[in-house]
Amino acid sequence: MTSTTSDGAGPAMPIAATVLRPLPLRAVRLAGGVLGELQQTNAAVSIPSGAEHLDQQQAWDNYRNVAKDVTAAQYHGPNYEDGEVYKWLEAVAWEVGRSEDATLREWLRARTELIAAAQDDDGYLGTFVQSGQRDERYGRLDFDHEIFNMGALIQSAVAQYRATSRTELLDVALRAADHLHREFGTGPGQREGFCGHPVAELALVELYRTTGERRYLDLARYFVEARGRLLLAPGNPHRAAYLSDRVPVRETRTPEGHAVRAVYLAAGATDVAIETGDEDLLARLEAQWDAMVQTKMYVNGGLGSRWSGESFGNPYELPSDVAYGETCAAVAGVQWSWRLLLATGKAKYAELIEWQLYNAILPAVSLDRTRYFYVNALQVRADSDDADDRAPSNGRQHWFGTSCCPTNLMRTFASLQHYVATVADSTLQIHQYAAGTVDAGELSVSVETDYPSTGRVVLTIREAPTTEAGLALRIPSWAHGAELTIGDETHPGAAGQYLKVSRVWQPGDRLVLLLPMAPRFLYGHPRVEGTHGAVALSRGPLLYAVEQADHSEVVDDLVLTGASLTEAPVADGPPAIATMGAVQTLPTQLYADEPAPLGAVVPMRAVPYYQWGNRELGPMKVWLPYRGRSS
Repeated sequence: MTSTTSDGAGPAMPIAATVLRPLPLRAVRLAGGVLGELQQTNAAVSIPSGAEHLDQQQAWDNYRNVAKDVTAAQYHGPNYEDGEVYKWLEAVAWEVGRSEDATLREWLRARTELIAAAQDDDGYLGTFVQSGQRDERYGRLDFDHEIFNMGALIQSAVAQYRATSRTELLDVALRAADHLHREFGTGPGQREGFCGHPVAELALVELYRTTGERRYLDLARYFVEARGRLLLAPGNPHRAAYLSDRVPVRETRTPEGHAVRAVYLAAGATDVAIETGDEDLLARLEAQWDAMVQTKMYVNGGLGSRWSGESFGNPYELPSDVAYGETCAAVAGVQWSWRLLLATGKAKYAELIEWQLYNAILPAVSLDRTRYFYVNALQVRADSDDADDRAPSNGRQHWFGTSCCPTNLMRTFASLQHYVATVADSTLQIHQYAAGTVDAGELSVSVETDYPSTGRVVLTIREAPTTEAGLALRIPSWAHGAELTIGDETHPGAAGQYLKVSRVWQPGDRLVLLLPMAPRFLYGHPRVEGTHGAVALSRGPLLYAVEQADHSEVVDDLVLTGASLTEAPVADGPPAIATMGAVQTLPTQLYADEPAPLGAVVPMRAVPYYQWGNRELGPMKVWLPYRGRSS
């Protein structure tokens, strides 16, 4: 059975019969709090700065030059520069859909004209190849990102259409998608192949949902099913793993290779499974997600442990001091979990979205929203001297030659409201807690909270149907003892589940949810070598870090000894965590016959991990050596 939903200003779009249904673009409005402020500053600061950087990189000149048939010498940027343009433009579209800012709207119009003017008559669009950097199209499917770039174009066009109802960029995307459909497949005259960097799979399914045209879903399915035969890297399994082409998707037990590619592919395959009703494929993808979370994910939700190939390592290969954890991989993780949440309604997917958002995505942008981490380490040593500008020891950077992380963050923050709530069976599900309003047809609620600073969430019914309706509130797995109060009633909430209440609501009805937020220890799996004898600190949905700015002793030498953790209020935002530690005395030689004793007892202070690196550069640790007994 197929249902429809309207996402923003555009008309209704077909979607499969998922357990949960997403809300329209304007149904959720964030107002204040961490997420609301993040979305506002993304629009006011990050997106305009992104426009400046793309202009400085002459990214738009590539389109102008192609339209004017200028020679190859005038191409600017890497071969995936088109994709960065489209991700930035997607962020602009989501903002226009919410605010209708005149400057952003003009950016959409003018940039769309540039893109359309560069498209070939047969629908092909890829300024790297069109500029003469290659002698033929699709000669390097493993490397040139041609299909990836058109996939990002389609995503941007769908966003613009849903946010504004404008079809100019959608028309460009349709021509590009039709070109790909004619070009690739197993039919007469078609090429056998796919892109070395998945993303078109996601885009084509969204285009199918927007238009109802089955050929786009069929092409997405082909791109998913064709992988796993070393087609892009004959005789080279290592290279094939990097390109998500070593093992067929249905046979993949755990993500491998380049983390961003692997997780984008899994998200696209999940979309295909949903829309084709392929329960076997969906079950295999759920198992793959479980394997990733249980054996290949950092404590902050970061994905990809190796600098070499930006890749997943082996199970439990999660070194903190040389962690990679590319920002884009966490963004892809949220996209995958969102699709699994819609398909199954399971709370664990919404919980990982929250954890990755606060601890693997938000840390990648500075508090003033002008600088970015490409790599997200869990430890920075004293006297680090890294030449690579991606290294966190060099601090957040204003931009990167490969600008995927900044542009990916911009589009993610611009669309944060999508992840807050869904509907199903006359019930409104609240997955993420943020101040604002949620309108789900006849049922509308306002949300007041400063979460995650505190665990108090107040929901007030604004409008309600005359018949019974349900509210389902997610209780995080760490929130043992959660309670929901409605008037004189108290409802306990089971950790890791949804607490559902149904009744005939009246405007003004007030629900108060209390989520316990006591600081707590986290312990690593015994097979993760870097966490032996160490603990991490957390509170609510936030991971914490010990930073040099709060200590006179070198952070590298601190050992946590306190068994108790207390909250230390701050002027604005979540509290710090205070505890006790000691200074590790340093031996005179690298290896000794006896362990070095502990020295002076000192206070220790930890701050939310997403805040680290905003005051000064210096040592930082998430996993702390621990000699004591927790309680």
